Amino acid sequence: MYYFAYGSNMLTRRLNAAERGPSARAIAVGSLLGRQLRFHKVGLDASGKCDIAPSDVTVDCVYGVVFEISRAEKLALDRLECAGGGYRSMAISVQVASEAVAAETYVAQRISPELKPFHWYKALVIAGAIEHGLPADYVDRLRAVASIEDPDEARWRSHRALLEPS
Repeated sequence: MYYFAYGSNMLTRRLNAAERGPSARAIAVGSLLGRQLRFHKVGLDASGKCDIAPSDVTVDCVYGVVFEISRAEKLALDRLECAGGGYRSMAISVQVASEAVAAETYVAQRISPELKPFHWYKALVIAGAIEHGLPADYVDRLRAVASIEDPDEARWRSHRALLEPS
């Protein structure tokens, strides 16, 4: 099945972590029209995580990566992403080149517009966008998102480790 990642799961190394989707492989870059990327999803760590918010502007677009993932791993990812009511899984149609592809993704259940992402989380999103060649102006918009320091040093060190060469 296909899974559309638009946040930190775009980074293949993060998505391939054992508890997420170890066999997931990138198929293509895709986009969702009429959506905006927002970092307003209430994270379990009280920071802002990515969400694909509906937009009234039809030319608004969220870019991401379509991954092929086994149904069993998608169910495990559902448990991880939906734990505590954070996200809900949703069927979508992603634009890939000139065709629409059926995929599943996650949308936030609880949002708070004043939240900001931690520096490490934003860095994971940017790294995934760069890894998969998302448009340069889109990556620049990601870089412009305000972020904050994570007060939990052990947590930020473990997540930042995903950005280091293996």
